[in-house]
Amino acid sequence: MNNKALKVLEFDKIKAEIAKYLITTRGKTLLKKLMPMSVESIVQRLIDQTKDGADIIRIKGEIPVRKLADLHDEANRLKKDGNLNGTELAAIGQVLKNTSELKEFFEDLKDDQVDLRQLYHLNDDLIDNPKLTKLLARSLDETGRVLDTASEDLKYIRNHIGKLNDQIRQTMNQFTRGKNTKYLTEPIVTLRDDRFVIPVKTEYKTRFGGVVHDQSASGQTLYVEPQAVVGLNNQLHEAQVSERSEENRILNNLSNLVRPEINEIVKNNEVLAQFDLINAKAKYAKEIKATEPIISDDHTVDLYNAKHPLIDPDKVVANDIKMGNGYKTMLITGPNTGGKTITMKTLGLIQLMAQAGLFIPAREESEVAVFDEVFVDIGDEQSIEQNLSTFSSHMDNIINIIHKVSEHSLVLIDELGAGTDPQEGAAIAIAILEKLSVSKCYIMATTHYPELKIYAYNAPDTINASMEFDDESLKPTYRLLIGIPGASNAFNIVARLGMDRSVVDRGQALMDGESQDLNNMIADLEDRRKEFEQKNDQLKIQLDKNKGVQKEYEKKRDDLDKSKNSEIQASKVRANQIVAKAKKESDKIIDQLHKMQRDGVAVKEDQIIAAKTGLKNLHQDDSVKKNRVLRRNKRRQQLKVGDHVKSLQYDQIGTIVRKDKNDQFEVQLGILKMKFAADELEKVKNVEPEPEKKPTMVKRTKSSGLSSKLDLRGKRYEEAMSELDSYIDSALLAGYNQVTIVHGFGTGVIRKGVTNYLRRNPRVKSFGYAPASSGGSGATIVDL
Repeated sequence: MNNKALKVLEFDKIKAEIAKYLITTRGKTLLKKLMPMSVESIVQRLIDQTKDGADIIRIKGEIPVRKLADLHDEANRLKKDGNLNGTELAAIGQVLKNTSELKEFFEDLKDDQVDLRQLYHLNDDLIDNPKLTKLLARSLDETGRVLDTASEDLKYIRNHIGKLNDQIRQTMNQFTRGKNTKYLTEPIVTLRDDRFVIPVKTEYKTRFGGVVHDQSASGQTLYVEPQAVVGLNNQLHEAQVSERSEENRILNNLSNLVRPEINEIVKNNEVLAQFDLINAKAKYAKEIKATEPIISDDHTVDLYNAKHPLIDPDKVVANDIKMGNGYKTMLITGPNTGGKTITMKTLGLIQLMAQAGLFIPAREESEVAVFDEVFVDIGDEQSIEQNLSTFSSHMDNIINIIHKVSEHSLVLIDELGAGTDPQEGAAIAIAILEKLSVSKCYIMATTHYPELKIYAYNAPDTINASMEFDDESLKPTYRLLIGIPGASNAFNIVARLGMDRSVVDRGQALMDGESQDLNNMIADLEDRRKEFEQKNDQLKIQLDKNKGVQKEYEKKRDDLDKSKNSEIQASKVRANQIVAKAKKESDKIIDQLHKMQRDGVAVKEDQIIAAKTGLKNLHQDDSVKKNRVLRRNKRRQQLKVGDHVKSLQYDQIGTIVRKDKNDQFEVQLGILKMKFAADELEKVKNVEPEPEKKPTMVKRTKSSGLSSKLDLRGKRYEEAMSELDSYIDSALLAGYNQVTIVHGFGTGVIRKGVTNYLRRNPRVKSFGYAPASSGGSGATIVDL
């Protein structure tokens, strides 16, 4: 996009708002380079990235990017065989650490089945280096200070320095307490030349022996290193030299380890900067309540409730702006300060934002086109250097536009033809529009010339538009009216402001007939528009009522269909039960006859008749009889407290002891009480009473053979979940009140599975991650 359009439409102010949300140095550099793109695939990719960022902000809060430095200077020094200091290596460590964090973050999003369009692919560009990451984290803190854990030698040296410091301070304290304080100007221990000294009065400089390192400005105080600590200070100095030497060795070693990996680390930093910029774009979209722009298939612009993003949201007026569907040129007319220029800037800026991959301040489902260029001629840009008038400056700009415009360009011209004689200005304006129209570009222009209103009415692919004006309040409403030209409203304004009526009448009489007819036509169109809007509002109300009635009807129809299907299904179940029982009875009768035949027993006539009668009774043709059987079978299977039932799930027989308000039956199965639905139980008859047993004392004790901790690390998901289920059952039977499940960190799959299982298990009272000293989020403590 040309710089003039970016400047006039104030695209840099949008970038300044986005910059408030950036935290990385490279992210700020990328924002400076952010420009509207003219290739549709690139624009869609940038929009998809912002959409992913907005989804992550909604679900997770934000993408966890750290405050990172630009590593190009460090990379150049390493490539020239130079070494880095602690601060520079710590900055590299932060990039590596953030890389690992983002890798894990996006793996968790995948586990949670969060759909993203682009950012999973962008995350794949990050190259993790866990070994180097851990080494830098163990060696340096975030400020670049070398840690004791960087090497055993450094740890030993610093421990030795600590002991020497303690010895020196203990010795020095002898001089700052008791009777020795009278020889000091102050009873303190301080440092001079990295050595511990005391402030001694000048007249007592030989009192403590040792070395004088400094004196005060007045000459009344000497800073003396007492002879008693000279040897200790010498040892301390040597230890400090050894410390610096070991630190330099560690930093040089780390530099050598980072050197071969620096290209990948710099690439990681660039990807992290992209995530930072995506985060910032998404946060800005949330702040201004922007929505995802849709790239239209037919190169049209269709914006709903579009607002200028740089105007106070409590004051800005939203407008529907449409171009490309039936017309490519829009001429906006109306009174001054009515909002014509702001409407034009709103269209231009929203297009720039969308083509830069930003969300737009418009209602959802708004469509944008992808223009190869946006040309603007807005504002008074008189050129003093070129000695051009306002009119000449505008014409010079428009001539440049005419030479560069294409059918995929958007041209925005404010006050077309203004700055010269009105009749000539209108003529040249029409000629310019005709010339631009040859290229089939998209044009939005503002004007006051009535001739251009007539031109827009007659020219193909051209439409009139205006900014609404309230005649009652004499104030603009800033609403864009497409299809209706605007009037200047000069006579109405001056009349309502108190101008003498004779002056108003004389002014109207001086207008030529064509202009008068045009204003009358505009007034008539405005009246018709208001009438249409009123009727349209009434139709919308009626339509909403009709939709409500239709929705209620469809709901009742769906409920009826569900009820019918439910009855059919229930009938099928009951029929299947009857058939199964009939088959069971018939098989029993036939088996008895076969047995009698095999045993050589003569089958008597009355037995044969009885068997035939039994088989015949199984066949129920009469509907009344069938219904009676169904009712009797239903009564027989109806469950109540005290019935003996069989659990179909566990194949165990128990007794119903209670029925709750949710129609669940509580069944005593041995020593356990469990709840079942009616279809999970089968009524049984003639349960043989159990032989009387001696009373048995059952005491629940904690099993000495069961550990209070279950380790699932290294297990496959299915194996881990099976072990977890068995372990919880065992822990309950063992009487444990609390157990620990160790699942580690890993990819998070096992941890998520453990959480889901514990949330579903009714025997689990509560659970949460272990304290940091006991594994942190790598283990979960469960209260049973």
